[in-house]
Amino acid sequence: MRSGAAWLACARQEEVDEFLEGLGDNALLALPWMFEFWALPHQLPPAGAWKSWVIMGGRGAGKTRAGAEWVRAQVEGARPLDPGRARRVALVGETFDQVRDVMVFGDSGILACSPPDRRPEWEAGRRRLIWPNGATAQAFSAHEPEALRGPQFDAAWVDELAKWKKAEETWDMLQFALRLGTHPQQVITTTPRNVGVLKTILKNPSTVVTHAPTEANRAYLAASFLEEVQARYAGTRLGRQELEGVLLEDVEGALWTTAGLEGCRVDRAPDLDRIVVAVDPAVTGHAGSDECGIVVVGAVTRGPVQDWRAYVLEDCSARGKPTDWARAAIAAMEKYGAEKLVAEVNQGGDMVESVIRQIDPLVPFKALRAGRGKSARAEPVAALYEQGRVRHLKHGHLGTLEDQMCRMTVQGYEGRGSPDRVDALVWALHELIIEPAAHWRRPQMRQL
Repeated sequence: MRSGAAWLACARQEEVDEFLEGLGDNALLALPWMFEFWALPHQLPPAGAWKSWVIMGGRGAGKTRAGAEWVRAQVEGARPLDPGRARRVALVGETFDQVRDVMVFGDSGILACSPPDRRPEWEAGRRRLIWPNGATAQAFSAHEPEALRGPQFDAAWVDELAKWKKAEETWDMLQFALRLGTHPQQVITTTPRNVGVLKTILKNPSTVVTHAPTEANRAYLAASFLEEVQARYAGTRLGRQELEGVLLEDVEGALWTTAGLEGCRVDRAPDLDRIVVAVDPAVTGHAGSDECGIVVVGAVTRGPVQDWRAYVLEDCSARGKPTDWARAAIAAMEKYGAEKLVAEVNQGGDMVESVIRQIDPLVPFKALRAGRGKSARAEPVAALYEQGRVRHLKHGHLGTLEDQMCRMTVQGYEGRGSPDRVDALVWALHELIIEPAAHWRRPQMRQL
């Protein structure tokens, strides 16, 4: 679904002229304030009798504007003095300053969105807005959840819930206060974070969700901002959260965490002694097949074994027929000058090597057979990360790989499907660091 603004941007000049000339004087004056015409799809409330609407998006995706316009739609009537659907609104942010500076006075806040004849007045002493028709919106800080004990409302706008320090307590107090009217509703505008209160809200049957990445709102963002954040965060797990607006969950007991992975990121790798491409093959090639994990990893193996370091260079995983992933793996070898392609052959057996040699008969290939489960193989690799001996390149498109890593536990994989990318990563690090280190130590042990 395209907005009216999108249509205008794509229309021929004569179509734009015809559209504008067809509007009466009043309609032309009202057009800048008609959010339904200008809004992006994720900024418009879904249909239905929902209780909570969560607008989840990346930084700058237009969440604040959507929240402010929803409040307008609740309190305004057909004419400036006519009553709207809501008479009392709660505005809840992390602090009073953020409610005032972002939700009320901000560039996309309520005052900026309101036409002159319907613009509310800010009563600083009472921390509230009052509209010409008598509707009010009161500001609350999430640092003081008890302040919501007593007041009552028929609508609420909650901003950046996922970063509140007292999110559970404040949310609970707001639910008790949202008790006026026939069907009180609330909108939550937030960049997602892995916090319990947000996950609980999302699982509630009365919750609806709209979602958009930062890129969706690029027409209203500085090009330099987009270039900078894309260059720095695109393809990273943090980028998936902050730019794509994806809720990333760290599973309890996971071998890796978001914080740990963010701490191991580097801009570039040093001169590497060895590079391998590891493959966890998808044996079948139909639409429902798992992806084939293809991960490129290099290592510095000079000096004592405890000084060896590994660098995860790129996730090249692919979906498709066996020949498709074989081509992708060999292309990755050529791109990075890898010395070897290693692949698990437990399921595919000789077929895995056969498919690869169809593409390149001379490719250096090593077949690997798993004698232990996925989690058991992953544990020593996770230990390398804890020791600070593995780094991730910022521009290696590693976000989806890192999602899988944060769902791998000692008991098994807690995500959907197969952790193919993690399996490939684990094989690569076993080949580069763990197995060579074990052979390096064995002669010393015999001498002892």
